Amino acid sequence: MRSLDQLDVEGRRVLVRVDFNVPLKEGPKGSEIADDTRIRAALPTIEELRGRGARLVLVSHLGRPDGHPDTELSMAPVAARLRELTGAKVTLAPGVVGDVVQALTEALHDGDVLLLENVRFEPGETDNDPDLARALAALADVYVNDAFGVAHRAHASTEGVAHLLPSAAGRLLEREVRTLGKILEHPDRPLVAVVGGAKVADKIAVIDRFLEVADAILIGGAMCFPFLAAQGHAVGASLCDAEDVEHARRVLAHVAARGAAAPGAPAPGCDGARAELELPSDLTIAERLEIDAPSKALAGVEVPDGWMGLDIGPATAARYGERIAQAGTVFWNGPMGAFECKPFAAGTRAVAESVARAPGLTVVGGGDSAAALAEFGLEDAVDHLSTGGGATLELVEGKPLPGVQALNGAGVA
Repeated sequence: MRSLDQLDVEGRRVLVRVDFNVPLKEGPKGSEIADDTRIRAALPTIEELRGRGARLVLVSHLGRPDGHPDTELSMAPVAARLRELTGAKVTLAPGVVGDVVQALTEALHDGDVLLLENVRFEPGETDNDPDLARALAALADVYVNDAFGVAHRAHASTEGVAHLLPSAAGRLLEREVRTLGKILEHPDRPLVAVVGGAKVADKIAVIDRFLEVADAILIGGAMCFPFLAAQGHAVGASLCDAEDVEHARRVLAHVAARGAAAPGAPAPGCDGARAELELPSDLTIAERLEIDAPSKALAGVEVPDGWMGLDIGPATAARYGERIAQAGTVFWNGPMGAFECKPFAAGTRAVAESVARAPGLTVVGGGDSAAALAEFGLEDAVDHLSTGGGATLELVEGKPLPGVQALNGAGVA
């Protein structure tokens, strides 16, 4: 995968695919950015290119406008925030492609920044329309993809245009791929994966991958209940469907069969790793997911009828914390409970604090885990906080990312 070091950008127009899909809120003067994390994550690439005399043409999506203009999803708030963060001259284009936008790119000077309108205003973006890819390529001399969060999408601005211009990865995309690749291929051991969230089906491929490359997998969140149900435990009204129970039963059978066939033996080709699968031994349960709902600690995992499990218990949190403290590498994706509701946040907070204190390399997947770290003020205490959601999971699963693969096919400037 080529990097910025291999691109000649001085005095040239550089089309940079960024991920500015930020949350918005209503302010006194209209839409405002609620969280600028994704914009700040792109600044190293933007500032490096500006410093090297590039003329930047930034392209991003925002929300899901379904292929037509939507004033509520304009990039205008992003342009305003980018001006504040960079102090640069940032112009918002009136569209994505076309004669007017072309003229604006040709009028750029070294260090200038042009932000295109929401690329998903164009119906051909998500279809990877070759005509749109060619129109985007006409706006620039070279292409840089720094949008890891959409690298798993084969869209016109992430995959199509990369084949038409000399292309490379931006610093953010490069760091994401290298960091996640390291924990899968050459981790400092033990490698401990902490996997939570709502559904086993959503992360079954991630669990399967870590069964082969990790030393321990710690399961939390609602996805623990299909595993507990598959072991014969009562789960009450906890989130647990038949499909997830079948996935869990298959994983447990695989772990048991592998252990019985060769006790203590490593997984094939995995540098001595054979993951142990750990499940909660105690829970916090409630009658319903509400802040004032009756709740109680459960010393075991047998959830009574009419009650639901909403967090791992303190003994489980302590045991998971010990595993994390001894790890050479930690990967965490998914909360341990319904942390957004304060009575059920203790397990996620404890794991977050354990990850933050861990002496080894700590990598946290995006989405709810990132939100939890922010909630607890710990987002700066981990080594790598991934900006990807689906892209992170697909890379961990071993799937090729179209936006990354395309960077290996274009010529170097």
